[in-house]
Amino acid sequence: MLTLNGATGEYRDDFFRNLPNLLKPGDLLILNDSRVIPARLYATRARSSHTQQTSPDPTGRIEVLLTQELAPDEWTALVRPSRKVQPGERLLFHHEDNPVLEAEVTAAAEFGERTLRFAPTPDFLSILNKIGHMPLPPYIHRDDTEQDRDRYQTVYARETRSHEPGSAAAPTAGLHFTPEILEELKRNGIQVETITLHVGLGTFQPVRAERLEDIHLHAEHYTLSATTAEAINTALKEGRRIIAAGTTTTRTLEHCAHLANTDPFEPHTGLRLHPHSGSTSIFISPGHQFRVVKGLLTNFHLPQSTLLMLVSAFAGREAVLAAYAHAVRERYRFFSYGDCMLLL
Repeated sequence: MLTLNGATGEYRDDFFRNLPNLLKPGDLLILNDSRVIPARLYATRARSSHTQQTSPDPTGRIEVLLTQELAPDEWTALVRPSRKVQPGERLLFHHEDNPVLEAEVTAAAEFGERTLRFAPTPDFLSILNKIGHMPLPPYIHRDDTEQDRDRYQTVYARETRSHEPGSAAAPTAGLHFTPEILEELKRNGIQVETITLHVGLGTFQPVRAERLEDIHLHAEHYTLSATTAEAINTALKEGRRIIAAGTTTTRTLEHCAHLANTDPFEPHTGLRLHPHSGSTSIFISPGHQFRVVKGLLTNFHLPQSTLLMLVSAFAGREAVLAAYAHAVRERYRFFSYGDCMLLL
């Protein structure tokens, strides 16, 4: 783990296992407890006969990555090869050679994004658990295994309930935590709470716009619980640091701060968060004034990504680029299963 002091630009090599000693008693650490679902599916195009029966089209397999639930039975997805899958097409998803799900493509967007309307089924998530694959990052060149259902998951991910969406990618800063480190954090006087943001395209889509003002992220669902909202409000009132584990947590907290009502009876903060659920497409770039997050734990991100822009907004572009140059020289690992960085 690389630590970076945003105020001075000083960076230092360290280890994640030392996190409980790098944070201070009284700090509030916020984690994203969303669970990754087996969101990668494989389908065939359906063909209709005159009797309205369907059979699979043998022309090839279609890869479908579910990215966000829009409404019951309706999802956005990334589809490959997308040129074959246009509005009006129907897709069949099989289990042991039997079709168990069917979806109609209702809309098409750029870069392979499609909207799918699934035929209603009372046990969609249980079927997904049978036929779906864990959405491992594309640079992992192997099929997913049963072990990946645990390994590509934070240790604190909560179980999804029936008809509740999950994430299409792991909140990767959380992959570093173990139950032992969480217990040590609490023993050291660090408060640990959670929010939920279901990771979708808003988090990992690449930057394709030329100008910052033209960047628009996809919305992602989140929940701020009453317990966490109260913990944040108390920490703000008492002047304690709030540390976000991951960019997904950061975006959720800053979005909630943007929505928060100013409380005239809290003049020292002017900010009070309220429990609620919603969606956020917040894009954080240099110039953003952080109202909640005072520390950030995150993995290393690719150049020209919205995630690197968020990190640069938090600690300053020059300081972040200098720290990244050091990380490259010292052969830090990037990507989801890579090393991490603590910015304070």
